[in-house]
Amino acid sequence: MENYIVSARKYRPATFDTVIGQKALTTTLKNAIADGKLAQAYLFCGPRGVGKTTCARIFAKTINCLNPTPEGEACNECESCQAFNEQRSFNIHELDAASNNSVDDIRQLVEQVRIPPQIGKYKVYIIDEVHMLSTSAFNAFLKTLEEPPRHAIFILATTEKQKILPTILSRCQIYDFNRIGIQDIVDHLASVAQKEGISYELDALNVIAQKADGGMRDALSIFDQVVSFTQGNITYQSVIENLNVLDYEYYFRLTDHMLHNDVSSSLLLLNEILNKGFDASNFINGLGSHFRDLLVSKDAATITLLEVGANIREQYKAQAQRAPLPFLYKAMKLCSDCALNYRNARNKRFLIECTLIQLAQLTQPDDESPSGGHGPQQTIKPIFNNNSPAVAAEVQQPVARQPQVQAEPAKSVQHGSQPQPISRSAMHQQTQSTSAKPQAISSISQLGVSIKKSQPITTSSEKGQEEHAQHIENKPVTQENVERSWRKFAEQLPHEQVAIKNRMQSMRITLIEGTQVEICVENELNAKQLNEMMVDIRRFMQKDLQNFLLEPHVVIKELPLSVKSLSRFEQYKKMVKKNPWLTQLRDNLGLELS
Repeated sequence: MENYIVSARKYRPATFDTVIGQKALTTTLKNAIADGKLAQAYLFCGPRGVGKTTCARIFAKTINCLNPTPEGEACNECESCQAFNEQRSFNIHELDAASNNSVDDIRQLVEQVRIPPQIGKYKVYIIDEVHMLSTSAFNAFLKTLEEPPRHAIFILATTEKQKILPTILSRCQIYDFNRIGIQDIVDHLASVAQKEGISYELDALNVIAQKADGGMRDALSIFDQVVSFTQGNITYQSVIENLNVLDYEYYFRLTDHMLHNDVSSSLLLLNEILNKGFDASNFINGLGSHFRDLLVSKDAATITLLEVGANIREQYKAQAQRAPLPFLYKAMKLCSDCALNYRNARNKRFLIECTLIQLAQLTQPDDESPSGGHGPQQTIKPIFNNNSPAVAAEVQQPVARQPQVQAEPAKSVQHGSQPQPISRSAMHQQTQSTSAKPQAISSISQLGVSIKKSQPITTSSEKGQEEHAQHIENKPVTQENVERSWRKFAEQLPHEQVAIKNRMQSMRITLIEGTQVEICVENELNAKQLNEMMVDIRRFMQKDLQNFLLEPHVVIKELPLSVKSLSRFEQYKKMVKKNPWLTQLRDNLGLELS
């Protein structure tokens, strides 16, 4: 059987021109070689699989070439180049710092540096994963790295530049390698497939390139895996099946359901995705990326940011025309919030379902919230239509049994006429008549509940009690009664509000002009807390003191300085002054002040 060589090794670049996606770096290195301006140390850093070690080998081969080409490349014909191609060159040494990271390994390397090259001008030492060296090894390497022999050049390669000592960085020329673009990876994979006689679809290669995340070595490894799975016929469907990638079609279908406010279909599609084994976190992140791609597809100037195949690009263009900009802004914000809260959520599927429900309601006609990138309102609207026959029958039948008295005030308001005043006696009779029979609630507004802002709930019975209370003679109140009622209200607060309860005990309450109760606080925080409770405070004190004209209000004032604290001896003298018998009691019991 013929020895199989993986594509990452078989198609490894051998010249600067064949390096993919690093044009600026290779041009700089070629110019440095042509001008003879070589540094004693280089640092190649960047993500995995972008060509750091490959460029180091090409650089070492080129500077030792005896007959370089006019383009600045190695000739591949001289003795030095042939020795390098056959892996028998003594001028190029590679050291894996991950397994040779001790001081002794560096000392051995320093001793080898002293030996001049046999063929060529330079001895090149490539140290891969240099960030794995210990601090002692770095320190032992400093002097040699700064002032090596004329024939020695060091090339350090790493994926984590931040772990290298600053003293090492200052002695090197630093080259930052970028992630390889998706289009560059697709073009290289297509070239490899043509050389290998493999049929392919561009959309399939695009999925492989996205999965590689900017690394050519990873892309070629995935390419070999897919070739083995498809036996030389790479299709889009086979790639997403082999790599377990969520198909774009799911995102397009889900977005169509949301644009049509179809909550049920959205939830069913989510269930289908999860049943196929896809991770929910990856799904919500992919959905956010899908909305981002739709956003850049709406403008011809930004569509270049869309890194997908030609067929899928056309689908994005078509759906982007149907998706309004406010919908995309809010959808991206909702997906971002869901992704942030996903880790801390106890029921993760419920969190995603709530997000999909909100997404499916963004384009409803009654949505008046501002757009333009602002955060969407975190509300869930009713999913089912209230105009259905079953719901209408339940609502209309109780309304028909309501007394005619309630409909008359509404008539007087029509055609711009002013409502007629109603006497208290008539209102009292109306309250008694309406409270005699229980009535069904025909709308949420009758409960006094607002979804946008929380308001105190006031039932019809409470309104009747307030109207009836106005006929009762209000009893006079005193400062003592007001303070007692205030403390009584504080005592009945629940245990969860123990902090405000303790603060209320020490607040100063003053009765002004017989009915005005002034509550003195020190800062705005206490004032805000009391104002939120003011409705309950007013009702409690009015009912407790049987005076419905009481009006408590909060005033922010700086309290006077507290009385100077007394020592124990001073407290004792003050007590003796009030009760002289304490001295005799102390003497009889033989007590002493400590």
